[in-house]
Amino acid sequence: MTKNRTKLTSAEIGSLWTAYLNNSMAKCILSYLLKDVEDEEIRSVVQYAYDLSTTRIEKLTHIFQEEQLPLPTGFTTEDVNMNAPRLYTDVFMLDYINHMAKVGLIAYSGLISLSARKDIRAHFMEGFTMVYNLFDKSSDVSLSKGLFVKAPTIPYPTNTDYIDSKKYLSGLSLFGKKRPLNAVEISQLYMNIQTNLIGGKLALSFAQVSPRENVQKWMLRGKDITQKHIHIFAEALIDNDLQPPLSSDVYITDSTTPPFSDKLAMFHMALLTSAGLGNYSTAAASSQRNDLMLNYERLSLEIALYAKDGADIMIQNGWLEQPPGTLDKEQLTKTKNQNS
Repeated sequence: MTKNRTKLTSAEIGSLWTAYLNNSMAKCILSYLLKDVEDEEIRSVVQYAYDLSTTRIEKLTHIFQEEQLPLPTGFTTEDVNMNAPRLYTDVFMLDYINHMAKVGLIAYSGLISLSARKDIRAHFMEGFTMVYNLFDKSSDVSLSKGLFVKAPTIPYPTNTDYIDSKKYLSGLSLFGKKRPLNAVEISQLYMNIQTNLIGGKLALSFAQVSPRENVQKWMLRGKDITQKHIHIFAEALIDNDLQPPLSSDVYITDSTTPPFSDKLAMFHMALLTSAGLGNYSTAAASSQRNDLMLNYERLSLEIALYAKDGADIMIQNGWLEQPPGTLDKEQLTKTKNQNS
């Protein structure tokens, strides 16, 4: 670190640490996907994603070394079994990468906003641009193959209008008719169905290959939660004569050989549950029908409890890496007194 350079803030250290863990996990998964992908167009997407994570890790490592900070352990070649048989189809790989690119866009925008130093902002902005390119590329390939699942369509509005009654907010009446969904509410329901579809398939695949019973049960519980939430969100769309997104049943092969460590699988599902909580909070805030708001809030609690149980499993097995933190001054004082 140069003499006159401003020291990193706690937010910047935390952001860099988080980015390193996420990218090291992604590199492990993508290296495994690369060995099995057959379709050349989808291979180009997987390769771009792999190169992206590799580049980010190299640049993050350089920043940690310059700042004389300990490099996180993250995930390494020990967390991926390249000899494991194929677990995912090419279609799943494309959907998975497109979904994770969406997660990355949200994550990087947050990391940029937390950064004060110009070089750190530039680092995360570069990452954001690369993730956007990945989302764009994966979307184009998905559209060209007829695999892209679009949000439901509605008639174009013919004029602007204002809400003139509190009844617009009501969705809980047992006898009154609920008002039709608006475009914002439809988009949130659609997005949260999609994210649950991907999360459920991923949880099922991790359960299928995990050698540990408690991890299997936790993953299958996650799959059941996603199915429950999909049903609730899809019902709201169907009640408005709108078609919810559909999922393919050919995403996962019958392999039971684990390609990833349980440490990596648990971390990945923790990442998705965290993203899901953020999505539900956004959806609750932007929905104007109170039945939808209450659904997002109560389902968020279910996800939070699920995430807590997952964290307990990770702690029990020594898999949960601790983020950098400030010193416990009270404990430091006690230790000093004991040693004096």
